[in-house]
This record gives sequence, C-alpha cells and structure tokens, in this order.
Amino acid sequence: MGGRRLGVFLVLAATFSFGLAGTSSKSLASQKPKVVLIATGGTIAMKVDPEKKAPVPAISGEDLVATVPEIADHAAIEVVNFSNIPSDYMEPALWVKLQKEVIKALDRPEVAGVVISHGTDTIEETAYFLDLTVNREKPIVLIGAQRNASERDFDGPRNLLNAVRICVSPDAKGKGVMVALNNQINAAREVTKGHTSSVETFRSGDFGFLGVVDSDRVIFYRIPTRRQHIPLVKEELAYVEIVPMYAGANGNMLRAAVAAGAKAVVVQALGWGNVNVPMYEAIKEAIEKGVVVVISTRVWTGRVLPVYGFKGGGKTLKDLGAVMADDLPPQKARILTMLALQTTTDPGEIQKLFDK
Repeated sequence: MGGRRLGVFLVLAATFSFGLAGTSSKSLASQKPKVVLIATGGTIAMKVDPEKKAPVPAISGEDLVATVPEIADHAAIEVVNFSNIPSDYMEPALWVKLQKEVIKALDRPEVAGVVISHGTDTIEETAYFLDLTVNREKPIVLIGAQRNASERDFDGPRNLLNAVRICVSPDAKGKGVMVALNNQINAAREVTKGHTSSVETFRSGDFGFLGVVDSDRVIFYRIPTRRQHIPLVKEELAYVEIVPMYAGANGNMLRAAVAAGAKAVVVQALGWGNVNVPMYEAIKEAIEKGVVVVISTRVWTGRVLPVYGFKGGGKTLKDLGAVMADDLPPQKARILTMLALQTTTDPGEIQKLFDK
C-alpha cells in the first residue's frame, strides 16, 4: 500500500515539475523582444514564374520569416504585409503611408525595432525619407535581396536574420534608419546602390559602413552625425523633378518639367555642380518663375560647391539663387526638397536644410 502511495506521489511530482518547466519555457519565449517586419515587396519577395520564366512578386512576409527558423532565438516576429510590389513602383504617396505604419509600430512599448523588406532599386530613397521623417530612437532597418527566392543562394534569409539581430542590439538605438545587406550596415543618408547584381551592392561613399553583423555579435564603428528631422505635415508632397546635365544638353527637359507643374527641379549637374550655357539659361528662367532649383552632381562622392565663375559654373548658379545640394545625390536631394517645400519656397531656408 505504501509503495502505491509512493508511486502516485512520484507521478504527481513529475507532472507538476513538467508543468513548471513548460510554463517556464513559455515565459522565456514571451520575454523575447518583439520586432515588426513590414513587408513591401522587391526581389526578396519574388520567385521565378514558370510561365513568364522571370521573377515576379510571390511570397509574403510570413513566407520570408519561415525561411529563417533560427530567428526565434532572437525575437518574436510580427508581420505586416504592407504591399508586394517591385521597388520601382515605390512613390511618395506610399512613403507617407509607410511612415505612419513605422511610427505606429515603434510607439508600442513592447516593440524593439522595425525591419522593412524592400526592393533594392529604391531602398536608399525610402530609407532616407524615413530617416528624415521618423523621429524615434528605436532602430529601423531596411533589407532587400539581390537574388530571388527561387535561387539556391537566395540572400534574403541572411539579411532578414541580420536585421532582426540589429534591432535587438542595444547599440543600434539612435543610429537612425539603416540599410543592411551582406552583413554590412549603412546609414540612410550615405548609402547608395553600387552594383546591379552583386550581393555586396550597397556602399557608403567616403565614410564607410556604420558597422557589421558578425556571427557572434553586431558591431558599430561609428555614429551618423549628419541627421535631421523634418516633420511630415502634408499627406501630398510637392512635385519635384530630376533633370540630368550631359554634354550637349539644351535645357528643354528642365523647361518641360516647369511646364508640367514642378515646384522644384533637381539638376544632376557635372563635377562640382556645373552646367553648360543652355542649361544655365533654363535654370535662370525657372528661378525667375519661382521654381526652386537644386544643384546636385552625377559624381558619386564629394560636395557640390559654387566654385567656377564661367557662365553655368557653380558660382554663377548660386548667384542666380540656386540651392547647392551638398553631397546628396539627385534622388536624395529630391526627397529633402519635397519635404522642405511643405513649409517654405525660400531658397535660403532650403539651403540651410542641405547644409545640416
């Protein structure tokens, strides 16, 4: 009889102990930081269509997370399927909606950070827009892929895992919006796509990466200091065009942009910010009509400066009232101009934003 009682006691004790272990395990799981994945599309969400024999949008955010089971070791993932489009389709109206989605996620106390899966073609533009308009300390990490999900060496899973690890790293706070592919972390203001197909496509010009994601930890080597916040106060942003300067340009593209209603034009000038005489005349006409003209350059690195005094040289453009874009490439100069035009058309005030 005593043996039976002892046996029952041992069974009950074991059951109770197992229950505690299960509860403890669930409790530990619930203690994992939460990261929100906002899926927008891009190659990272594509597979090869058997009929078209080419990559097309095909997988959801949940499908992407399922490719990286070890992600659960670092965070609990919540997926928001924002869109599933090539990033070539991204536009200001979607940026405004995405910005609101990001802020909504970051303002939840249990969320450690936000990962945005995105196509690589315009990822640097979306990153810079968010960096300017989202004023939060928590990390925002944009990722993409250079190879689609049908390829054996699909790079999306690694980039997603790395982005989640960045989000839960205490060192990632206050770094602004980042772009992370190929184990490399770039700042939104500086990053640009430098190769059409290589997985090591994103570069940060003269200043280098913010840090790297190694197998054991996330390491940051510097902090981006040229950051600013411009509140998003309008649902619809002004139409700003980009016009290239090249040998023999006649200024007609700039005039067409003005005729089409552009409130500002970013000129992709040459060198330090120089154009020929026909483009100079078109810029002069635009400024006289009240259109803001911003001078950027097609050169990859370096600032535009009002140096040359020949007609069309940077100094003569500055004298006309053009804004110098500092070291921002045309696509990012356009974004800063669009946001500036929410509150001012004064070239002097806009210049102050570019100088920050």
